[in-house]
Amino acid sequence: MDVGVRLQSIRKLKGLSQRELAKRAGVTNSTISMIEKNSVSPSISSLKKVLAGIPMSLVEFFSVDFEENNAAQIVYKADELTDLSSGTVSMRLVGKGHQVRALAFLDETYPPGSDTGAEMLNHEGEEAGVLVSGRLELTVGAELFILETGDSYYFESTRPHRFRNPFDEPARLISATTPANF
Repeated sequence: MDVGVRLQSIRKLKGLSQRELAKRAGVTNSTISMIEKNSVSPSISSLKKVLAGIPMSLVEFFSVDFEENNAAQIVYKADELTDLSSGTVSMRLVGKGHQVRALAFLDETYPPGSDTGAEMLNHEGEEAGVLVSGRLELTVGAELFILETGDSYYFESTRPHRFRNPFDEPARLISATTPANF
């Protein structure tokens, strides 16, 4: 198994430069370059440190299949989406067949009275979405927004945020987040 080629392929799929991965992993740019060129063979602990910058586990790293004859699924029928629901909020992930993904693309439904939880969410990356039906309350930092059908949003996920439906009808949201932590 060619660790260097595999690391380079995964890094590029995640949209990371060698410099960005090195910064995230706390190693030098030359370390990433040497691993990808197979100039050095990293120890398990060194590889785990580099993979933490993606983020990815060793199991995921060695199980990702890059064979062309195992091409990832392109079209997903409505009943093929992966259910990631938590509590009353329904979240369905598009692209379950993609083991290495740069973003999570979700079809979300918020019944009346539901929310993402009492605590504000806060994580690396970006989020964007469009409300396709209903109304939804979005809090980002200290700002509160009421999204109406057709409204959209885009913000850095490091800003504390929360979604809530205090209205009488369900709200359906199509969203994308990076990095894909699902």
